[in-house]
Amino acid sequence: MEPKVTSADDGVDEGTAAALAPQVPATARMLVFGATGYIGSHLVPRLLREGCAVRASGRNRKTLEARGWAGAELVEADALQPATLGPALRGVDTAYYLVHSMAAGRNFGALDLEAAQNFAAAAASAGVRRIVYLGGLIPDDPKSEHLVSRRDTGVCLRQGPVPVTEVRAGIIVGPGSAAYEVIRDLVNHLPLMLTPRWVDSRSAPIALDNLLEYMVRLPHIDEAAGQVLDAAGPDYISYREVMLAYGRAVGRKPVIIAVPFLSPTLSSYWLGLVTAVPASIARALIGGLKHDLPADNGPIQRLVPQHLLSFGESLQAALDAERRQQVAARWTEGLLMFRGFSIDNAYYAKRAGGAAESAASPEALWRIVSTLGGDSGYFYMGWLWWVRGFLDWLIGGPGLTKGRRHPTELRLGDRVDYWTVLGIEQCHRLTLNFGMRSPGSGVLEFEIDPLPSTAEGERRTRIGVTAYWHPQGVWGLMYWYVLVPAHLFLFKGMTRAIARRAEALGVSPAAPADR
Repeated sequence: MEPKVTSADDGVDEGTAAALAPQVPATARMLVFGATGYIGSHLVPRLLREGCAVRASGRNRKTLEARGWAGAELVEADALQPATLGPALRGVDTAYYLVHSMAAGRNFGALDLEAAQNFAAAAASAGVRRIVYLGGLIPDDPKSEHLVSRRDTGVCLRQGPVPVTEVRAGIIVGPGSAAYEVIRDLVNHLPLMLTPRWVDSRSAPIALDNLLEYMVRLPHIDEAAGQVLDAAGPDYISYREVMLAYGRAVGRKPVIIAVPFLSPTLSSYWLGLVTAVPASIARALIGGLKHDLPADNGPIQRLVPQHLLSFGESLQAALDAERRQQVAARWTEGLLMFRGFSIDNAYYAKRAGGAAESAASPEALWRIVSTLGGDSGYFYMGWLWWVRGFLDWLIGGPGLTKGRRHPTELRLGDRVDYWTVLGIEQCHRLTLNFGMRSPGSGVLEFEIDPLPSTAEGERRTRIGVTAYWHPQGVWGLMYWYVLVPAHLFLFKGMTRAIARRAEALGVSPAAPADR
């Protein structure tokens, strides 16, 4: 008998589902562990809208702060550093465990188990009432390290005394989901695909909003404690059908030919030619595609009834969500405005940067940075910037455009040569959009940060510059890889030059204020 998705969704309209769904207690503190990841970055604002007390945890506080989650408590923690877990879990009612180690490459499965063991022990010590773990749909006999690791992480968490609700999801249909982005990059940039036989393996994709509804409601259902629940949409379809459906949604007609000699491992290597999804994550995902992944979502639907979007509806919701994205004052992963408002440009950015320390104050460094372009140039190796601009001019681009509204002042929307000012935080951050002709979309961001005082009381400031590049298919990736050595060289020299010029102004962080 053909496996299929089963559901308790039949006959449940949205009003009835809302009435039946348990309400979230506003007094319960929720820890989102892995808040800067794909699901975490959507779950935090959803919980905040529900009125929950949210603590968002990540390995880098600056990344957390960049999300702009007003009302969320932010804390740095790493499951591989047990000493950091106590403060993150203190006073927590429910802990969402949303981390994995796929980006670490080899041996990520062993790292996942170590992290889960540390977290389970720390949650027990902190008196956490419930852990909610998001895993993946698992076949009866998984072979890939990715699927085995997802399964074993859940087993490891359940071995602790804190009750665990494990939610197993298939492809999550939403902007930023690694599997969704791989599919999108393939369809957008490969009109003809030679694929392994995994292209006819089947899974049960789920809309991001449907998954978030489960994640928000399940912690407050006693019956869900200790359960492993499949979360899936109503369609059980092949990856071929997934790609063809996405193609129809965006006006493309990819030709997909399955061949017997391409294994998932081999295909994971050429995948790096067309997608900006981190290679280690793409390889891990591809390794699991040879399995059919059926789901039984009847149990989870009985606990949290809701209308489930079909795959076609999920695609449309994902595309609409990107078009509704807000304007941001600084670069944010995947935001459509930083991708040139083009869904053809990759969600995930490549990046390169440089940094230097200076004895100058943030104000002095800002005075230099804000003179960028025009007659001041780019502070270092100006002839290289001219050569790049000349090449752009040869193909009809604005690369030789020179000038700015004011020599020392910047405003939002200002044109600085071939750049456009997208964001300004005085004495802290400047965000510029790249305007030359290129196979993708680029952003250049300057950051100025005071450093902690040394033991001798010396105060220094860090000046950093980072280029973010959202490539458009094969040519966009080739463009990046050809130019990244030059970027690294230029940005290191640029930041040092800015630091020297700021120090020459004679304004030190330790200097007393004028009276």
